[in-house]
Amino acid sequence: MEQIDILPPGLPEIAAMAQAVRDALPEDMRRMCADLVVRVEDFADDETMEEMGIASPYELTGLYSGIPLTEKSVADQGYGPDTVYLYRRAILEEWIERGDVGLEHLVGHVLIHEIAHHFGWSDAQLHAIEDWTL
Repeated sequence: MEQIDILPPGLPEIAAMAQAVRDALPEDMRRMCADLVVRVEDFADDETMEEMGIASPYELTGLYSGIPLTEKSVADQGYGPDTVYLYRRAILEEWIERGDVGLEHLVGHVLIHEIAHHFGWSDAQLHAIEDWTL
């Protein structure tokens, strides 16, 4: 029997999944995210892991870095763009471990979670409404 090599989705494929979710957002939300940068990387860097007190890079699927819209002021001009990081390897690991959700759905879930932080929502608020039964 011939062996078929199947490679996991790479950074560009995960980025395309995230872009499809972003494109499907309602117009007012897309406008609020117009300057938001979405970056896909394999893992969070060591400095980020240390700052967050996370031991394994597989524990962090996404991260919002920036100043939430609810806290922005004109004095924030010197900072770089607000950025959502999606961590491909951690997302893939969660997808494999769960086995009950499509990869596109999981990428979308992580992206929307981080966009909610951009809108000023806390983790506690998000966990109160997140539902994996969809």
